[in-house]
Amino acid sequence: MDTAEVILSVLVVVIIIVSLLSNVLVLVCFLYNPEIRKQVPGLFNLNLTFCNLLLTVSNMPLTLVGLVSKTQPGGDGFCQIVGFLETFLSTNSMLSMAALSIDRWIAVVFPLRYHSKMRHKDAALVLGYTWVHSMSFSTVATCLSWVGYHRLYASCTLSNPRASSRTPFVIFTVFFHSFSFLLSFIVLCVTYLKVLKVARFHCKRIDVITMQTLVLLVDIHPSVRQRCLEEQKRRRQRATKKISTFIGTFMICFAPYVITRIVELFPAVPINPHWGIVSKCLAYSKAACDPFVYSLLRHQYRKTCTDIINRLLKRSSLNASGRGHENQVNSIATAE
Repeated sequence: MDTAEVILSVLVVVIIIVSLLSNVLVLVCFLYNPEIRKQVPGLFNLNLTFCNLLLTVSNMPLTLVGLVSKTQPGGDGFCQIVGFLETFLSTNSMLSMAALSIDRWIAVVFPLRYHSKMRHKDAALVLGYTWVHSMSFSTVATCLSWVGYHRLYASCTLSNPRASSRTPFVIFTVFFHSFSFLLSFIVLCVTYLKVLKVARFHCKRIDVITMQTLVLLVDIHPSVRQRCLEEQKRRRQRATKKISTFIGTFMICFAPYVITRIVELFPAVPINPHWGIVSKCLAYSKAACDPFVYSLLRHQYRKTCTDIINRLLKRSSLNASGRGHENQVNSIATAE
């Protein structure tokens, strides 16, 4: 292994560890807090977490094995199963992000009708569509033997070793990425930009009211006035940062891999083998980013994590005090 392959191997290990710990923490918060379970977005987060966890334990370690050994991990049948999971889980996770953006759009643009438009039954129907959509593409690819070990990405994924079916494979690949990555990206952009427009409108109204108040309070202290103006600026920037994070992480993580898969369809264009692994690592890194982007940085999840830690520390302190009291009683009994 050269230096670049060693660095990439370490990167894959880091992604596996971070993705596993963060997604398990989201799952623990979901099971611990009944309020999170009652919320409709919790179902979408749960589905996204499930996809990320399964991808972490099934595909990422085998990619690491393929990168280190430079050979196919397991037989052809095993690799086809892993490739089926990779196609299904990656598509399902993209559509889950699109579903979360639709949920936020309805909540912000139609706040009074949100509970009638997005019920648990409606969320279940949306998730049902994501599963059928993902299962359809992955099943077709597997049945046509377009899933196998791909040396460029050192993983079991979409691959066509036969020259006789190149044209159908090219058509399938374009359709697959159009109805998974491109569709999800368009939904993310349309919904979140509408959310940003509404958020800026509300911030503008709040700013107008604040400025009118500051004008009326002519004797207000300059430091208080400055803090109010700074809060206005932070409020305007907060919504933009969140929307940029949602769309930006999606593009940064998935776009290089999808573009590489499309460029790969043209044999005349050479692709650096190290870049193939880098693009795959970027796609895998989305599974490590999602828990922070969609869950763990939110107040409700942070509070739940704090409650869990405090409960564990309290239990350990109670056990320690109980053992100390028991040792004290034993020492007194021995002295007597």
